[in-house]
Amino acid sequence: MTDSNQLITMYCQMLTIRRFEERCNTLFMQGRIPSTLHLYIGQEAVAVGVCAHLRTSDYVLGTHRPHGHAIAKGVALRDIMAELMAKVTGCSKGKAGSMHVGDIRVGMPPAIGIVGGNAPIACGMALAQKRLGRNDVTVCFFGDGAANEGAVHEAMNMASIWTLPVVFVCENNLYGASTPFHAVSKSENVADRAVAYGMPGVIADGSDVLAVYQAAGAAIERARAGQGPTLLECKTYRLCGHSRSDPLTYRSKEEEAEWRAREPIGRLGAELKAQGVATDASLEQIEREVTAQIDDAVAYAEASPYPLPEDALKHVFYE
Repeated sequence: MTDSNQLITMYCQMLTIRRFEERCNTLFMQGRIPSTLHLYIGQEAVAVGVCAHLRTSDYVLGTHRPHGHAIAKGVALRDIMAELMAKVTGCSKGKAGSMHVGDIRVGMPPAIGIVGGNAPIACGMALAQKRLGRNDVTVCFFGDGAANEGAVHEAMNMASIWTLPVVFVCENNLYGASTPFHAVSKSENVADRAVAYGMPGVIADGSDVLAVYQAAGAAIERARAGQGPTLLECKTYRLCGHSRSDPLTYRSKEEEAEWRAREPIGRLGAELKAQGVATDASLEQIEREVTAQIDDAVAYAEASPYPLPEDALKHVFYE
């Protein structure tokens, strides 16, 4: 069950992710963020609903679209923004950029940009948790595009036969880059594949943070109890391109309008007001507070120095 304080917290986290990503988009267009971006706009309910159950000692392994995972797991906004701007104060010392944000101190190793590449690593981390008797879990996020990668299938099989405390969370946003999922899979649902690995396959509405929270809670509790992995598929939608170079010519305006009408932040905000948990005025105050935090992160990043050229070879190996 979620109380009113937890509902407000989840609303704040989703709004923070949304506004952070929107600001990143603006900064990128202004030339203030190098490289490219894979934004999490529209998928906020998945990361927030899952991570609401996690401890600092639990691990989260992100993807090439990791900002939402990082924020939901507790990586500081200042550290993420500094990383995106390639500053030495960034969470990866300004050397990794958007696809590799993370902070092991809060249970998120730098994200892994290779599609499906984080799944075997999740098994290794979960095996360590199990052998150390830590009663912790590892959450592995991946997209529908990664669902057909061999490494993901091998990892799910390994997690099952070793009864590892892993929750595999497939963020099915319907497209692997520009390729629709139905064009590359005869299975309608990724979760249907779980039976082949002897683990539960669960589907949740990825636009409803409470539905994600409930489904993730059961999967995480199962992993903590030593009962092994779960495949949780969250049906979601990115309200932006795959990356900043995506012209979005492969989706219909009707499809986009349908998903915008059910996007998670407005949906939860309406529910909070209907329950009397929040008012227009209180939600506007949250908006101002979130904006101030992002303004602070941008100012911090811009004031931070770039790494020195001689630092290029530092941290290549463990020192």
